[in-house]
Amino acid sequence: MSISLYDVSIPVFTLSLNNLSAILDKAESHAEAKNVDAKVIPQARLIVDMLPLSSQIQIACDTAKGAAARLAGVEVPKHEDTEATLAELKARVAKTLDFIKTIKPEQLQGAETREVVLQFPQTTLKFNGLNYLTNFALPNFFFHVTMAYALLRKNGIDLGKRDFLGPIQ
Repeated sequence: MSISLYDVSIPVFTLSLNNLSAILDKAESHAEAKNVDAKVIPQARLIVDMLPLSSQIQIACDTAKGAAARLAGVEVPKHEDTEATLAELKARVAKTLDFIKTIKPEQLQGAETREVVLQFPQTTLKFNGLNYLTNFALPNFFFHVTMAYALLRKNGIDLGKRDFLGPIQ
């Protein structure tokens, strides 16, 4: 049995984004129970020069939708980074999941060799599809999802490893 690029991307992004949505639910419940302003937790940082929770979630979503689109050879949807509350961040995750669900396995056939070019202000990165997914997109995605989890834990939300991993299949 061979494993496709679809198998190691779309279901992985979907599971982790669903788990991220669930931990945002827990954060909302915590904020309501503790009477915390809805805009406080999204601005949480581990250290002053680190991006806040809102940015961690936005980047995780951008990485997932960007990888799905680039590997499928379709345009990357643009989402404005305006989310300021937990509910808005949860909606961002839902919007990302809605897009990812549109990607079909046949769209990623042959994507291992598809050229992916990322343009940043200081540099241009070029990959084939396999290297893009395994050496850039997945590590970047999990970095930001993990930071979101850590920021929520730091702020007292009752989370455990099972919340991060989600349902084990």
